[in-house]
This record gives sequence, structure tokens and C-alpha cells, in this order.
Amino acid sequence: MSGKVFVDTNILIYAYDLDAGEKNVISAAILRDLWENGMGVISTQVLQEFYVNVTRKIETHLTKSQARGIIESYLVWPVEVNDARTVLAASEIEERNRLSFWDAMIVASACRANAEKILTEDLNPGQEIEGILIENPFAS
Repeated sequence: MSGKVFVDTNILIYAYDLDAGEKNVISAAILRDLWENGMGVISTQVLQEFYVNVTRKIETHLTKSQARGIIESYLVWPVEVNDARTVLAASEIEERNRLSFWDAMIVASACRANAEKILTEDLNPGQEIEGILIENPFAS
């Protein structure tokens, strides 16, 4: 196993959402650990969704400049670029696993990154999709 951990958008958002309570604490700790061990992976989709949500949708918005700075810091991580091949792979993953297309894009990106697991609250924890373990860090 590669040990790589794909971080879904919600985990990244919670880490910077100071109004997210315990989810902020947990997410921030996870990201600190991934920074230290160098095993974190994200995708362009995650960065796009992060930017929109932290500048428009969370209660205490980040400024656009703050959001850009955070995104820039993550460019040292492996970032999977969603291209046409990713879209095709996601369409197959969507069909095989009965996922939403956007969740399938996350899985397709994690596959391309050779991730061992995906941290998310959007999929079923403990499930394996395309050989990748789904983990919800907020599940009891």
C-alpha cells in the first residue's frame, strides 16, 4: 500500500472553518499529520470546491485572498488534475458503484493518485470503492 490519503473537500473546508466546532479540531489535526508525514493528496476538484465554499458558503467567510493563499500552500502536495480521462474513469466508477458523478470524480482522482484511503463524510465509512478504503474521521 502507498499510504497516500486523499482528502475530500469537506475535510479541507472544516479545517479552515472556525465555526465548525469539533469537526474543525479533527480536520485541522488530520491535515497537520498529513503535512508532517507527506502522505496527503488532493485534486483540482477539491481545490475548486474549497475556494467556492470558504469564500461564499461558510458562516465566517475567508477572504478571496486568504483562500488563494491556502490553495497555494497545498500546491506542494500531489494535486490530481481532473482531465478528460478522469471524467471517463469517473463515469465508469459512477455506474459500477452507483455513486453520484461528483463523488465518483473524487474516487477517480484518488485512484489516479494511488491513494490507500479517502477521508470524507460523503461516502459510507468502512466501504471499499475501487480498492480504496473510505474513512469518515467524524464517525464514532
